[in-house]
Parts: sequence; structure tokens; C-alpha cells
Amino acid sequence: MEPHVYAKMLLDHATTLKLHTGNLVNRSRLKKKCPSSQSEELQDCIRATLSEWFASIPPVTEPELYRILDCTIPQNTEAITPEEREELKVSVKLFLSESDCSSVRNAVDMACASLGVSQLDSVIIAPPLLSEGESLALAHLQPLWEELEGLVHCQKVAAIGTSDLDKTLLEQLYNWAQVKPSSNQVNLASCCVMPPDLTAFAKEFDIQLLTHNDSKELISAEGFQEAVQESSKDLQVADWRLEWVLRYSIIVKSRGIIKAKGYLIHAKKKTQ
Repeated sequence: MEPHVYAKMLLDHATTLKLHTGNLVNRSRLKKKCPSSQSEELQDCIRATLSEWFASIPPVTEPELYRILDCTIPQNTEAITPEEREELKVSVKLFLSESDCSSVRNAVDMACASLGVSQLDSVIIAPPLLSEGESLALAHLQPLWEELEGLVHCQKVAAIGTSDLDKTLLEQLYNWAQVKPSSNQVNLASCCVMPPDLTAFAKEFDIQLLTHNDSKELISAEGFQEAVQESSKDLQVADWRLEWVLRYSIIVKSRGIIKAKGYLIHAKKKTQ
């Protein structure tokens, strides 16, 4: 059976897609061109990882079909050993496409399992995009934050942070939360200078202000489907929806260098 025929059968039968790009620091196939944005990098990663995974499937006469496709290339994935864990900081940012609170725990569990750790040092959460005309409010954040707090209490995560909150919303979250935000990311594309009121509040309550250049939507639904479709021939992708993307970085504490970085992706097929 041709690999692309088996790939189509696998995707048609599956209802869940889990994908790990592996360590991008060591991936020469992605260094042929420099992506112009995080979105383009992520699309390249999805396309390349799926292509490689489909190509690695040995030819069989009677193919096995699975409900969950776990697309990981073992040789591109390096688990952290217990001996080196203390020397490394494992940080992640979770981009949610849907307001499903269970995605928070699922993403953290998948990250811990994929990277070979029992705890993540920090998790920053980026809530899903809202409908046009709707503004982010504390009520949107509370269910997601409660999930993060549960992960802190069970020692799966050490510190939790937010992304793109202004001073008013950060203060509301801080006053309401049991586990306080340790950091807040600010997109400098939207404000060239840190807002003074945000800086003052963060300094008073020991919240680290970080900068980022992520777009509001890391990858669109269309961009995700396009990347999957281009990974093999004749794939039907219209029913697949992205649930979340987790980006991780592993930094050597003493030297400040990135040892590993990559993406974990989780998608589901719409059921009738």
C-alpha cells in the first residue's frame, strides 16, 4: 500500500491528533529558510512532522487504524534525564483555540510526558480569541486560572503567568486568585513602551513583566488545516479543528542558552 494511501486512511479513521515537533534547535530540515513569523514556523513544523511521520510508517498489507494518532518522531525527541533536571528551566506557553478548561490539564500532562519531567517550571496561558466586539474580562480567565491553580497545588507546575493583560485586568486577577500570577507577557508591537501603571503595579506585587511578539492568533483554523493537508496527498481536513498549541523552551540555567524548544499540538475531528 502506498504511504499516502495509508496516511489518508489513518486520518479519515482517527478522531484525535496529537503532534510533537521534537526539538527544533537540532532540526536542520527547518533551517532551510527563516520563517517570517511564529505562525509560519508552526505551519512548517506541523507539515514537516506529519510528512516525516507518515513516511516512517512501514508498508503493510492489512493496515491498523487508530482513533488517536500520536505523531512523534522518536529520534527528534529528547527526554530530560533526572540527572540534568535541576540544571534546566522548562517554560511553556499554552495557546488555547477553545474555551475548554480540560485542555489546560491535558496540555500540561502531555508536556510532562513528552519531555520526561514531573513538573513544569512555568506556564503562561493565552486565552482563546473572543468574538468581534467582545473584550477579555475576569470571567473569561477565572475557569482557566482555577485549572492552573489545581496544577500548582498538585505540583505539576511551579509558577503560572498571563499574557497581554492590562493593569486593570491583571489587578482584578491578582486580587481574586489564590495562586497569584508570577508574570505577565506584554506584546511590544501593541505598545512600544511598557505602560507606567502596569509597570508600577507589577513592581509593587512582584510580578515579572516579559515581552513577546506572538500574534493574537498563533495559527488560524485555516492555517492549521492547510499545514495538515500539505503533509501528504488527498487528505480530507475540513472536519479537523485545533484545540490547543503548547510551545516549550528548555533553558540551561547556568548559561542562559536554549537546549531545546518545540511545539505540542492537539486537534479533534468534529463529530456529526
